[in-house]
Amino acid sequence: MNNLTLAVGDDGIALISIDLAGRPMNVLTPELLNEFDTAVRAVLSDATIKGAVLTSAKPGQFVAGADLKDFVNAYDNGMTAAQAAADMQAFHKTTRAMETGGKPFAAALPGLALGGGLELALACHYRVLADDPKAVVGLPEVTVGLLPGGGGTQRLPRLIGVAPALQMMLTGAPAKPTDALKLGIVHALAPVDEIAAKARAWVLANPAAQQPWDRKGFVVPGGAGPTAPFANQVFMGGVAQIRRQYGENVPAPLAIMSAVFEGTITGFDTGLRVESKYFGKLLSGPVARNLMRTMFVNKGIADKLGRRPREVPKSQVKKLGVLGAGMMGAGIAYVAAQAGIEVVLIDATQAAADNGKAYSEKMLAKALQKNATTPERSAALLARITPTTDYAKLEGCDLVVEAVFESREVKKDVTQKAEAVIPFTAIFASNTSTLPITGLSKASKRPAQFIGLHFFSPVDRMPLLEVIMGEHTGQETLAKALDFAAQMKKTPIVVNDGPGFYTSRVFATFIDEGACMLLEGVEPALIENAAKMAGMPVGPLAQFDEVSQELSWKIIQQARTDGLAEQYLRNAAAPAIEKLIRLDRKGRRYAGGFYEYPKDGGKKFLWPGLKEHFPPKAEQPAAEELRIRFLTIQALEAARCLEEGVITDPADADIGAVFGIGYPQWTGGTLSYVDTVGIQRFVADCERFAAAYGPRFQPSAWLKARAQKEQGFYPKLSAQPKAA
Repeated sequence: MNNLTLAVGDDGIALISIDLAGRPMNVLTPELLNEFDTAVRAVLSDATIKGAVLTSAKPGQFVAGADLKDFVNAYDNGMTAAQAAADMQAFHKTTRAMETGGKPFAAALPGLALGGGLELALACHYRVLADDPKAVVGLPEVTVGLLPGGGGTQRLPRLIGVAPALQMMLTGAPAKPTDALKLGIVHALAPVDEIAAKARAWVLANPAAQQPWDRKGFVVPGGAGPTAPFANQVFMGGVAQIRRQYGENVPAPLAIMSAVFEGTITGFDTGLRVESKYFGKLLSGPVARNLMRTMFVNKGIADKLGRRPREVPKSQVKKLGVLGAGMMGAGIAYVAAQAGIEVVLIDATQAAADNGKAYSEKMLAKALQKNATTPERSAALLARITPTTDYAKLEGCDLVVEAVFESREVKKDVTQKAEAVIPFTAIFASNTSTLPITGLSKASKRPAQFIGLHFFSPVDRMPLLEVIMGEHTGQETLAKALDFAAQMKKTPIVVNDGPGFYTSRVFATFIDEGACMLLEGVEPALIENAAKMAGMPVGPLAQFDEVSQELSWKIIQQARTDGLAEQYLRNAAAPAIEKLIRLDRKGRRYAGGFYEYPKDGGKKFLWPGLKEHFPPKAEQPAAEELRIRFLTIQALEAARCLEEGVITDPADADIGAVFGIGYPQWTGGTLSYVDTVGIQRFVADCERFAAAYGPRFQPSAWLKARAQKEQGFYPKLSAQPKAA
C-alpha cells in the first residue's frame, strides 16, 4: 500500500500509520480510503490481531480532512445528490466495520485532526491526542458549504451532546487539546512521543470495546429531539439566527441542523443515512462548489504566488519605506514590522510620523491584554519602526510604498524625493486605489520598477493585496512585489492598469447602486436590508459613509477633468452624491452622511432627513429585485474588467471581490456568480435592468456573444493557473 502501512507487533496490536504519498498533508483521497478499508478488513479478518492503533507518520498532524480538489468538480461534472450520498455511505461502511467488528480500534493523534480526519478518529473506540496547542481538532466543513459527511453529525452529538456539537459544526471553529478533552471529544492527552504507547495499552486492556451508541439503552447526552430541554433555544432559535445571518443563500448551516435533529432521534445507522442524504444535496449544488473553488482552491494558488514569474529568483524585503503615516501607512508599517521587516515611516511632520507609529503601540497594547504577544516581542516590533521626516533614512530600502493623499502632485513629490535616496534596484509602489499607475509612474526615473500595491483597510485584518501592473512595469518588479505580498501574509491578485483598477471599480458600482435606488424613491432601510439579503456584510449607504461622499465626489471630478469615458463618471449616482455634499453630509468622518453618528458613541441610524431630500415612492419594489440588482451590477462590472483586460483570470476577479470588497462568499465571487445563475439568464437580467434603470446595466456585445454560446467563465478547473 502506497499511502499507509500496517505493522503488527509482538503483542498482536496492529499499527496503521497514514502517510499520504507525495503530499505534505494527509488528506482523504479515494486511493487512501481504499487502502484504509483494506487495512481495516485485514485487522478484522486476522485472528492473531487483537486490535489496532490508527496514527499518522507525518509529524504534527493526523488527517486534515477531505481533498477539496476531489470535491470541487462534483457540481460541474454533474454529480447527483444520490451519487454523492452513495460515496459517503461507502466511507460509513468502513467506519461501521471498525466500530462493530469485535476488535478495539484506538486513535493516536500526533497533531491536528480536522473534518474527515476527526470523523475517522471518532469512529475509533478510544482517542488520545498530543498535548500540543497546535494539535487542534474540528469539523470545519460548513466553511466550504458542506456538512461533516463522514459520520460527524451523528457521532459528535452522541459523544458531547447536541448543543455543543452544533456550536462546533456551525462555526467550524477547532478545539484546542485541553478543550477537546474537557468536551469529551478525546479521552486523553499525552506528550506526542507517548500517544501511540498509550493507545496501544488501552487496546490491550479493552478487548471488548464498544462505541457508546452501540450499547443497549444508549441516550444522547442532554437529550435529543423536540422534547430536549434545549430544543427551543438550540433548534428554533438557531434556525432563526441562521436565516437572519445567511438568508436563503447558504444551505449548509440548516442542513447541519436538520441532519443532527433528524439523525439523533433515530437509530445510529439511520442517522448516518440521513447525514449522507443532506451531504449529497450540498456537494451536488453550486454553493459548495463556489466556496471550495474560491475560498480554498483558488485562494491557495494565489497564496502560493501562482501568478509569479517563475524565471525571476526569489527575493525578500529587509528594509521598507512607507511614505505617509495616516491610517493606511501606519497599518502597512505595523504588518511589515510584524513580518520582521525594518520600516522607515515618513510623514511631513515628526508629530504625524510619531502618530503613525503610535498605531502599532495601540495594536500591541491590545495584543498584550489578550496574551497574544509578550512585552519582549512588542518592544522588538516597535524597534523596527522608525518614524521620521528625513527621506535620507530611506537609504538601503528594498521597497518603498507611498500611502499619501490621493493627489497626483503629492504623489509625484514624494516619489521623486524617495527615488533620490533609494538604491536603483529598489521597487517603488503606490497604494493608490483609483489613480492609474502608468500616469503616476511618469514621476519616476525607473518606470519598469514602479507598481501598484493596493492594500485594504484595516491592513492588519484585510487579507487582500491588489497588485497593479502599469504599462511599463517589468516582470522582475511583479515577482518582487508578489514575494513581498507573501512576506506580509497577504493574498495577492494581479490586475492591469486602468482607472479604479478592479476592486475600486466594482465596489463603486455597489455603493452607487444604493444611491441610485435612493434617487428612485426606494426606502433607505429596504436598500440596506436587500444588500444584506444578498450576502453583503454592510449596506451600500453605510459603505458610502465609510468611503465618504467627499472622496467619491473628488474621484468623479477628477474623472471629468481627465476626460474619462462615461462609465467612470458615475453619472447615475452623481446627483445623490452632490446633494449630500451640498447638505454638508460628507461621510462618517464628518459625523454625518446617509447615517447619523451620535456624538456619545451610540449606535448609528439612518438620517431621518433622507425622506425629505429623497422622498420614497408609494409603491416599493420587492426586496428580491433589489438583491439581484446588487449582485448583477457588480458582476457585470467584473465581466467588463475581464473584457477590457484589466483582469486576465476569473480567479483573480473572484478572490478580489470576496476578500477585498465583501462580495458574498456563497457566490464564489463576481464571475462565479454569473456561472452560478447561468450566463444566459445573467445577460437577460442585465437587459431587463437596463430597460428599467438605465444603460449602466447594458451588457456588451462581447458578453452577449458569450451568452449565445453558453460560454461561462470557468469551463473546467484545469484551465486555472497552477501554483509555482
